[in-house]
Amino acid sequence: MPDSPASKRITHGSHLVKGKSNHAMEDCLVCEFKQVNNNELGLFAIYDGHMGHDVANYLQTHLFNNILKEHDVWTDTVSATRRAYQKTDKDILEKAFQLGKGGSTAVTAMLINGQTLIVANVGDSRAVISKKGVAQQLSIDHEPNREREIIESKGGFVSNIPGDVPRVDGQLAVARAFGDKSLKRHLSSDPDVAIELIDNDVDLIILASDGLWKVMSNQEAVDCIKNMKDAKAAAKHLSEVAISRKSKDDISCIVVKFQ
Repeated sequence: MPDSPASKRITHGSHLVKGKSNHAMEDCLVCEFKQVNNNELGLFAIYDGHMGHDVANYLQTHLFNNILKEHDVWTDTVSATRRAYQKTDKDILEKAFQLGKGGSTAVTAMLINGQTLIVANVGDSRAVISKKGVAQQLSIDHEPNREREIIESKGGFVSNIPGDVPRVDGQLAVARAFGDKSLKRHLSSDPDVAIELIDNDVDLIILASDGLWKVMSNQEAVDCIKNMKDAKAAAKHLSEVAISRKSKDDISCIVVKFQ
């Protein structure tokens, strides 16, 4: 008889590397298991801050708590997650005086009893799942060009000037984010949310900031670590490969292994 999904051993590990820029580390992460209402929860998240780390730090402390406070978190986890993202962004905007004018991406993955994975994201931090060694992206990269129509309909614009990549109002290289009070009229914090059932085909999950994905495809990342047993060593290895490929950004990486 095949193993039930919950009987697979689940391990997790993370690694953070400060980039080459002259500002302080702006990435934060959450990587832990905890018991909540008789459910075993794996809570995994990457928050990639910009113009400071205060919004990313706030998300690290509050976003999962806000999701778990929603009344229907166990019955309609997708709606609960979406609502908690929006509420958290509202709180951040109200605290802009303390938290500053910066912002942050988010990708969150909540693993419920080893069987159901709820992935949500805002921005370009990414979640990838591997099934029998084949990579599949679970999050959506919110790039300005992809969301140009929505941004323009709100009165904003997308421009490659100044710089080399498309930016909202010529400033921000992601089309959705927490915070960024000055751009918020043109910027959404609505997450994309996906549900994935964990079956016996699933071997690993990777969450990482764009410091990794700028230099590595989803499949390359999976291939890089698929034979590594130790999740923490795998997260470190991915970061080291990204650096060897000249990634200059902060890199935060989480690996969850099912074996």
